[in-house]
Amino acid sequence: MKLQTSTRLAIFAVLELTKREGVQLSVADIGQKYGVSSHHLAKVMHVMGRAGLVRSIRGAGGGYQFVGNARRTTLLDVVQLFEDASALEQDSGTADATPEGQALRKILGEIDNIARATLGSVTIATMRKLVSRRGISDSVRSKAAMWRRRSQPRSR
Repeated sequence: MKLQTSTRLAIFAVLELTKREGVQLSVADIGQKYGVSSHHLAKVMHVMGRAGLVRSIRGAGGGYQFVGNARRTTLLDVVQLFEDASALEQDSGTADATPEGQALRKILGEIDNIARATLGSVTIATMRKLVSRRGISDSVRSKAAMWRRRSQPRSR
């Protein structure tokens, strides 16, 4: 499944905001981490603000805060703000009228349903835990590699 850049940015921004609960992050801070323009990210944040997932705090030290419930908000909730769920369901012409086209459309519809169900079952809190575990396992792996290098006999 391929997500639009805006959708991916929204997910990344929500994960950043939930990582530092109670702290406001600026668009520039988030954008810098992911190497995206503040202008593009500001548009994404505006959409999420209208949906009630984030709020904007103005003034010095302002930024954005996540105001949703990370245990109830799913990836699907974020994805639906930016992706057109009906795009794949539209007819693409006479080929869809054939039995082969109808069979393919049915299969693609089932894949879409599975993707929606999966995204709907993963909460922001779960995703946050997955990211945290991944970071821990990566650091454990790098430490193990360092210890293996140290324990290998040096050639003279």
